[in-house]
Amino acid sequence: MQPTEYAKFDGLGLAELVRRREVKPEELLQTALKAIEALNPKLNAVIGLVEDEARSTLARGLPEGPFKGVPFLFKDLVMHAAGIPTDLGSRLFKGSVFPHDSTLMIRFRQAGLVPLARTNTPEMGFNATTEPVLHGPTRNPWNPEFSPGGSSGGSAAAVAAGIVPLAHANDGGGSIRIPSAMCGLFGLKPTRGRTPIGPDMAEALSGHGIEHIVSRTVRDSAAMLDATQGPDVGDPYAVDAPARPFLEEVKREPGRLRIAFSRASPTAGLASPECVAAVEDVAKLCAGLGHELVEAVPQYDAQALEDCLVIIWSAGLAGWVQGLASAMGRKVGPELVESSTWAAVEEGLVMKATELQRGLAIMNHLSRAMGRFFVDYDVLLTPTLPVPPYRLGVLDANARRTNREWMRHVFSVCPFTAPFNVTGQPAMNMPLHWNAQGMPIGVQFAGRWGDEATLFRLAGQLERARPWAHRTPSIHITTIHGKAA
Repeated sequence: MQPTEYAKFDGLGLAELVRRREVKPEELLQTALKAIEALNPKLNAVIGLVEDEARSTLARGLPEGPFKGVPFLFKDLVMHAAGIPTDLGSRLFKGSVFPHDSTLMIRFRQAGLVPLARTNTPEMGFNATTEPVLHGPTRNPWNPEFSPGGSSGGSAAAVAAGIVPLAHANDGGGSIRIPSAMCGLFGLKPTRGRTPIGPDMAEALSGHGIEHIVSRTVRDSAAMLDATQGPDVGDPYAVDAPARPFLEEVKREPGRLRIAFSRASPTAGLASPECVAAVEDVAKLCAGLGHELVEAVPQYDAQALEDCLVIIWSAGLAGWVQGLASAMGRKVGPELVESSTWAAVEEGLVMKATELQRGLAIMNHLSRAMGRFFVDYDVLLTPTLPVPPYRLGVLDANARRTNREWMRHVFSVCPFTAPFNVTGQPAMNMPLHWNAQGMPIGVQFAGRWGDEATLFRLAGQLERARPWAHRTPSIHITTIHGKAA
């Protein structure tokens, strides 16, 4: 299959070709491998190729899932596959192997995907860029001097470059939405508990972390959530099942929505002029589609939010790092982890249980405040980031800072995304605006708890009104010449 033809299709489109026997899964695999070979030296998005595993998957036969035969990349964090090494972006865990698939990996396989490689991530996902010491920086295909964002930067860079149409990602403070914004992709963080994270943990970061994908199209995201959503046996809680498949919602008109919009964050003030312009532009687009736009912003205690993030991330990282290191017989220390991780782990290890309880109480308080705001509004529109895409090196995880200084620094680029990790509500990045330098500027839409359906209806309408699939970065599969298979 020629790279230019491969690039025309999203995941569902490629799977339809397989179902119609117009292309074989082996051809798709070979095209993805050729793209990795040609593009990854420029991007460093893929850090662990498992070609033999992919070919074995094909040899065993694929289930009749919605993504049958589609090559797939998975982020090297939280989710894991049986027998495949996982590093979590850290020298401390290099080469660690789980004997079983995580629940989400099982569901990805059941959807017909063909896992092909791991993607780069910052150490333990603890950064809004993807520049781990272990594997080095991933570069943005729109401009390789820029970061692809984080922590799902490897997945986002690979999808934006056309290596695969969709890839696994997860989000503990914006890690699906930030790289989606910086790489020009669609990225939904589902409601807390919508997708499974077991069986090795009940929840990530006390519920801040949630699993899903980054994709080029809205419908791929919806169909994948249909395939993976729902609790696993023994999960601590569950979200109500959707009234109908999310893929159907993408095709439905959203009706007249009451959309609040804001150019500023309670924690960081007004966004940069380019990000403000993106929100104003998209607000006009929504108004033109018949929605009611009201300038309004949720009110919450900015200091309480910062305290909550410091507490939950420090406790979560300390428990996670110490538990995994103990299981592997390794000793946690500053010689094997980056300075920002070590600072968080040190604070988490001496934290009192009452302090963690304070963090959980703040989560409850902020969730109630945000919930009251969404009684009056269907959706909230904000910038995804307060600044345009930033260069590599801006978020140096090895710069010597205290734990709170580092967290204040890294969360300064995600004041619009992190609140919805605290409250657990669904939120999505949409690539609807580009700046004069040709870099994508994302906007975020957040919805009520458990209401991905409204977000998917709105996303489908906006994608039809202002499509983005024709936009491709300078580093892209279509620049590969010659036959791919």
